[in-house]
Amino acid sequence: MTMADMTNPRIQVQNLSLQRNGRPVLRDVNIVVTAGEIVCLLGPSGSGKSSLLRCLNRLTEPPPDTIFLNGQDITTIDVLTLRRRLGMVFQKPALFPGTVADNIAYGPLLDGRILTADDIAELLAQADMPSTYARRSISELSGGEAQRVSIARALANHPYTLLLDEPTSALDPAARRHVRETIGKLRQELGLTVIWVTHYMEEVLEIADRVYLLLEGRIADEGQPEHLLGPNSRHKTADFAAGQLE
Repeated sequence: MTMADMTNPRIQVQNLSLQRNGRPVLRDVNIVVTAGEIVCLLGPSGSGKSSLLRCLNRLTEPPPDTIFLNGQDITTIDVLTLRRRLGMVFQKPALFPGTVADNIAYGPLLDGRILTADDIAELLAQADMPSTYARRSISELSGGEAQRVSIARALANHPYTLLLDEPTSALDPAARRHVRETIGKLRQELGLTVIWVTHYMEEVLEIADRVYLLLEGRIADEGQPEHLLGPNSRHKTADFAAGQLE
């Protein structure tokens, strides 16, 4: 990461703390994500990973002056505009009844844009799906296919960044690999920035540029995965990967 990247990050989280029902959820969190990076968030259940992701697109409202997108405080950005710029894909595909095309076209329609059949086909191709899927009912999709439709739907809003909240946790190994390959291709072809919550080490080692480990709401470790998870590593990330942290 160059000094220019550090001073002009895509996303910067600065001294972010969050409480829920009087209990600390995030404690003085600081992260920097540069344009085109894939950053993975690791940590045990309840460590604050999903809470941090929800703060990034204001599903949970963060305090002012704690999260910045291209240098702008996200609490000063219209929330719908922010969510188009930071597309989110959840653990379970949040698709509504209808066709694949209906789901992909929904976000742009809210913004006054009508997608053509060619637009839908291009978005499906970006998600590594054939154009013939446009007419399929959501009810006919496998779990992996539904998750890739969720990705295509997020891409329809032309996001700067994708926020992925354990998108492969309910998928079989082949479907996980397919989603992982799709995300890698999108970064390569579109220059997308990705923040990915995961607990699969194969995803981290294959696709992540950098890793942040959260423990009890704090950043406990940060660095490149090959360093944190290398042989004889004494980093807490290696302890987590070995199942030695709860």
